[in-house]
Amino acid sequence: MSSVASELRTALAVAVAGFPERDLAAATAELVARYRQPRAAQAAILSSEVRVAAYAAYRMPATQAAVQRVLDELAGHGFEPRTMLDLGGGTGAAAWAAAGSFATLESIRVVDQVPQALQLGRRLVAEASSSALRAASFERAVVGALPTAGADLVIASYVLSELSAAQTASLLEDMTARGRVAVVVEPGTPDGYERILGARSHFLARGWHLLGPCPHASTCPLVGRDWCHFAARVNRSAEHRRIKGGDLSYEDEKFSWVAAAAPDVVEQGVHTGDGRILRRPVKRKGLVEFQVCRPDGTAGRSVVSKREGERYRAARDREWGDTVPG
Repeated sequence: MSSVASELRTALAVAVAGFPERDLAAATAELVARYRQPRAAQAAILSSEVRVAAYAAYRMPATQAAVQRVLDELAGHGFEPRTMLDLGGGTGAAAWAAAGSFATLESIRVVDQVPQALQLGRRLVAEASSSALRAASFERAVVGALPTAGADLVIASYVLSELSAAQTASLLEDMTARGRVAVVVEPGTPDGYERILGARSHFLARGWHLLGPCPHASTCPLVGRDWCHFAARVNRSAEHRRIKGGDLSYEDEKFSWVAAAAPDVVEQGVHTGDGRILRRPVKRKGLVEFQVCRPDGTAGRSVVSKREGERYRAARDREWGDTVPG
């Protein structure tokens, strides 16, 4: 577990300690049912303090893990943001992820429409080891009336399912107007993937360059037959298991994502053109079999055998969501 994930888990345990376990479990069940029916929200979903606490306890570790996996990849390709803007960030899970991925961060702004979520977000970061996270601002705003100031990194994670088509278009326009790198993360479901495709199309239409997961800017080769998604392993705390009614000490958070950048950022070496591993690799004696999305816009089977030496050794270490060894 990363140090950021451990700090977040500790902060969440303190945050939920003042609520009866029965109330948290009931609120969690309501939220799970709501999120399984993605549609534009007619009213704020996090409508009470107990709902906000339940949401933070059961969703923040998974959101943080998924977003940090994405941001760690961007960091590995040389992206070093100083400023971050988290749109619809709620209690700040993506802010925690960014603090874990980028030591260069100096300023973090989280924007959301729910005051209770913002208040809890402020409490959670109060004791964080990251100075940028401790100093993060949590600001109230709604889609269509967001802050005008931009940032090196703009994130929208697990937000689009709650928005109408018009609100989604407005949010994506704000991302390209305010950011140098934009990241969108959604649940790893067929409908989450569809929303990611919409964001991908928006970025490409505005001349932005894809940073991942796509190794190309052509039509997604999975459309109509599959969907692109990945997984992040999340260690469950005792509180997390009780609230969700789970027995396992871990869960795999499935997510879909897209990241894009303005041309000047790509020139700094962020972009990667390697193929992307779309499913868990099959590792047998003497070979590794991948399902991959390729730079030429196709997707399919790829096998690396022991005869390929160093490439085979690298392939043995690759996992679902990684790039294919060259």
